[in-house]
Amino acid sequence: MKPARIMILAVAVVAAGLAGLLAMRLAGSRNVAPQVAAVVEKEATVNVLVADANLPVGSRLNDKSVHWMAWPQSGLVKGFITEADRPDALKDLNGAVVRLPIFEGEPIREEKVADSNSHILSSLLPSGKRAVATEISVATGAGGFILPNDRVDVIMVRKGDTQKFVTETVLSNVRVLAVDQQIEEKQDGTKAVVGTTATLELTPDQTKVLAVAQQMADRLTLALRSVADAQQPDTIAADYLLSGDNGVAVVQVIKSGAIVPNGAAAAAAKTQ
Repeated sequence: MKPARIMILAVAVVAAGLAGLLAMRLAGSRNVAPQVAAVVEKEATVNVLVADANLPVGSRLNDKSVHWMAWPQSGLVKGFITEADRPDALKDLNGAVVRLPIFEGEPIREEKVADSNSHILSSLLPSGKRAVATEISVATGAGGFILPNDRVDVIMVRKGDTQKFVTETVLSNVRVLAVDQQIEEKQDGTKAVVGTTATLELTPDQTKVLAVAQQMADRLTLALRSVADAQQPDTIAADYLLSGDNGVAVVQVIKSGAIVPNGAAAAAAKTQ
């Protein structure tokens, strides 16, 4: 075979190979799906005032206990304090009193705090409740372990008609609003925190019962309740201290620490 024909044949073979390779690449590119760039839209947020730490009842807000946090606008709830509505909230709420427990990261709601200019104790009282104080000591106050927001029973100890001591639970599962504490120095130089007065959250009827019990009792003792009892009724009281058999409120006559029967009291009143 002549060299010219060999060269032409080689060129044809190379050209065919290149053409086949190009056809394979074109076929492969058709089977590959086009790349689409993913676009993620960022949800709109609003700055909401949240707690920096767990805030118990009675604590005060300050610039270290709350801060602004970006909050999804779709998750915004009425009552949240937003920077758009109250840009000076950090300054306005400085010193405000916490009425209900607030947990770390929880948005501050207006109904959970009371203005710092208002009376602190009255802001902690629910509607219809009263705050009444009673004296306590280490012996009558669960060894000094009773703290605000605890639940207690009020037990009255008095002498009965036979001069024997009688114990009665006059109030049950009532909430402690505050404990007035003072520092006492012991003989060995150490100091202890001892509450002298406990302020209780009571209904109007419970307030009257406690007032009568304070006059009758030789001693009032607070018995600390378990936190598991918090949901039990807290309006139970020894109503017999205030009412007669028909439920009408009467004045009880107390003599030597014992209740004088209504008939004897009426007779005594007539002879005077």
